[in-house]
Amino acid sequence: MLSRAACSTSRRLVPALSVLGSRQKHSLPDLPYDYGALEPHINAQIMQLHHSKHHAAYVNNLNVAEEKYREALEKGELLEAIKRDFGSFAKFKEKLTAVSVGVQGSGWGWLGFNKEQGCLQIAACSNQDPLQGTTGLIPLLGIDVWEHAYYLQYKNVRPDYLKAIWNVINWENVTARYTACSK
Repeated sequence: MLSRAACSTSRRLVPALSVLGSRQKHSLPDLPYDYGALEPHINAQIMQLHHSKHHAAYVNNLNVAEEKYREALEKGELLEAIKRDFGSFAKFKEKLTAVSVGVQGSGWGWLGFNKEQGCLQIAACSNQDPLQGTTGLIPLLGIDVWEHAYYLQYKNVRPDYLKAIWNVINWENVTARYTACSK
């Protein structure tokens, strides 16, 4: 059973997805050729229309979608819970990374939800021990620290792997899991 004090020590979080916050807007790339370069098979007018109108609209819509997504994350329940339980997203990230680095041998670093206490907590499990079965926490985010997850690219430098893993976390999935279990 995890105590309220355990939740308090890990109380605070931040602008999750700081990656989106620091990202520059996408821009329409120049074509590496003239609009008329594909004549007579595709005329310049079609190329100009598709590039400057259609492709430009996709790029603009991507920028709008990413901005709305960033704003939703900043206002989102998961981010608020991370801030509440860990202080900031940076502190959360630092703590989960440290716990994951500290797993001896094989296992997992986890962000879980303590339904009884109503808070987020970080835990580690050895080998294939299940988070919920061993701690009672509902799994929201698992980071695989078995060597097979990273040794081909990162060799035995787990901290480098853990630094990189934050760039590929599916926050939509984590948010959906949190929303489902926190109601």
